[in-house]
Amino acid sequence: AILLLDEFTSQTDAESETLIHRAMADFVRGRTTFMITHRMHTLEMASRIMVLDHGHIVAFGTEEELLRVCPVFQRLSEPGGELHAA
Repeated sequence: AILLLDEFTSQTDAESETLIHRAMADFVRGRTTFMITHRMHTLEMASRIMVLDHGHIVAFGTEEELLRVCPVFQRLSEPGGELHAA
């Protein structure tokens, strides 16, 4: 099964988002899942991350790899960086 989740917690409060993340962690296990998000903490569930900038793929890798080599991902990881990701 392939799951596509597009900003699936964008309209929730922090408490609801935490509950959704806990439920999703079990639900996505063993499934190919694409999560579209601007919220960096949502990426904790991801084994690999694809970074897009203006509609173009600019990097692909683990969070640790991207923090080392991808300026776009580095900016998004800074405090407040995800606010400018739209």
